[in-house]
Amino acid sequence: MKNILIIHTGGTISMLENKDTGEVHTTNKHPLTDLSFHFRKFANIEEHLEFSLPSPQITPSHMLALAKKINQSSHKYDGIIITHGTDTLEETAYFLDLVIDQKIPIIITGAMRSSNEIGSDALYNLISSIRVAINENASSKGVLVVMNDEIHSARNVTKTSTSNVATFQSPPFGPIGIITKDMVIFHHTVLSRISYPVDQITKSVFLLKAYAGMDEKIMDAIHQGKPDGLVIEGLGQGNLPKNTLPALRRLLQDEIPVVLVSRCYQGIVQPTYGYDGGGKQLREMGLIFTNGLTGPKARMKLLIALESESVHSLRKVFEEEL
Repeated sequence: MKNILIIHTGGTISMLENKDTGEVHTTNKHPLTDLSFHFRKFANIEEHLEFSLPSPQITPSHMLALAKKINQSSHKYDGIIITHGTDTLEETAYFLDLVIDQKIPIIITGAMRSSNEIGSDALYNLISSIRVAINENASSKGVLVVMNDEIHSARNVTKTSTSNVATFQSPPFGPIGIITKDMVIFHHTVLSRISYPVDQITKSVFLLKAYAGMDEKIMDAIHQGKPDGLVIEGLGQGNLPKNTLPALRRLLQDEIPVVLVSRCYQGIVQPTYGYDGGGKQLREMGLIFTNGLTGPKARMKLLIALESESVHSLRKVFEEEL
């Protein structure tokens, strides 16, 4: 049987519902540990508690510590599973996908309903993750997210609903595989991956969403915070209100990289429109366009890239590499 390491970090999958109040809280002991007999027919399982944190409290420093734990342990196991809260699961998954270069399956999973809630998906998602982790076809695909009978790539997956168990989706591409009662089926694959190993995360990168009537005030306020980079979720194909242009120019003059994504959840930004604030003008000014990343993921990539790349090489990192 294969040897699988499960690393727990907290989140709803590790919490219990108070039946009197309906509140969901952390516990002193991971509730799924007592149900580990369900895992034995699939693999030899070892468990490690790395953190016990709700995922809104997970920071890039936690993600880096998790990556180091995975790299230190990978030679001893045939696959590694991380349990994680769902609120920032996609960011941790993508961070790990960017900094880890391992061939063994690395799976991240969570739950939308705690272990003692009616209809809990906690145990089921963990068992599904074990089944994927022992599957030969799960190797060399980077970090995978397994939830609700689906397998998603870390790059494309995002949380789409606040509470639905089918919350994790990969618009516009869909999952790369599915899990049935008897089989794990991959119907897409990851064509290419580039890793950026880092030993530290020291930069400060802000994330800002564009809106109608936006002007320079909020960008000037961010500028005063001395950021190392800024990611903006622009409008449509990558456009901004014209009143933001003076502040953008000041940021760029100080060699603060500005990465542009779309606030739309499908499609990529393109230098299409030539009016003031249009994508063509923004790119000519020096803004960096992305290949379909969401704002949170572009922020993760910029945080990581700034540790090893010069400001002048960032355009290639974001526009030419997937």
